Amino acid sequence: MLQLKSFTFNPFMENTYLLYDDSKEAVIFDPGCYEKYEQNELLEFIESQSLKLKYLINTHCHIDHVLGNAFVKKSFQIPLYIHEKEHAVLNSVSVYAPNYGFGGYEAAEPDFYIAEEDKINFGNTELDILSVPGHSPGHLVFYHKDTGICIAGDTLFQGSIGRTDLPGGDHQTLLNSIKKKMFSLPEDTKVYPGHGPMTSIGFEKEHNPFVGKKARF
Repeated sequence: MLQLKSFTFNPFMENTYLLYDDSKEAVIFDPGCYEKYEQNELLEFIESQSLKLKYLINTHCHIDHVLGNAFVKKSFQIPLYIHEKEHAVLNSVSVYAPNYGFGGYEAAEPDFYIAEEDKINFGNTELDILSVPGHSPGHLVFYHKDTGICIAGDTLFQGSIGRTDLPGGDHQTLLNSIKKKMFSLPEDTKVYPGHGPMTSIGFEKEHNPFVGKKARF
């Protein structure tokens, strides 16, 4: 059975997710751990559950989602997967990180590119990939059919959507991505966003002011 553990890290209150199943193999998404105590919190949970990390995956590569990339890669000797269009986004973090107070940021190079046509396999689990650009040019979402878990990054939030005013963002593209890709998932799909609480596809279809039935735009 697939299980999910969430952590909230760094001043951006970013959600980092671990997915793991009965095999004890695990995948980590968007490690935002920057401070030592955040890194220790992550390590302690992984050790307490005897998990074996297999992959490190970035839904997208804005600073708050990649602060812990180097730490996780070094600690667990696992590869980093991103979409090819996120590589420039990732490289830019080193330039502006000090401006946000992250002078100790350490960059980590991706090992492999992934795209919508790929699958993520670990233990007894297979995840589908959806391409959902708009918040960033190569944003990906990860979906598990059996449990309805969706790791959504910064696309769809409870009652909101991702910002589109950063380089590579586009508002209409994001709206189209959500409506065509994410809203194609079952309504009981559990959406775990990059910030804030979990929501569902059905709830957002009905109530989201940007893409729901009563959308203002």
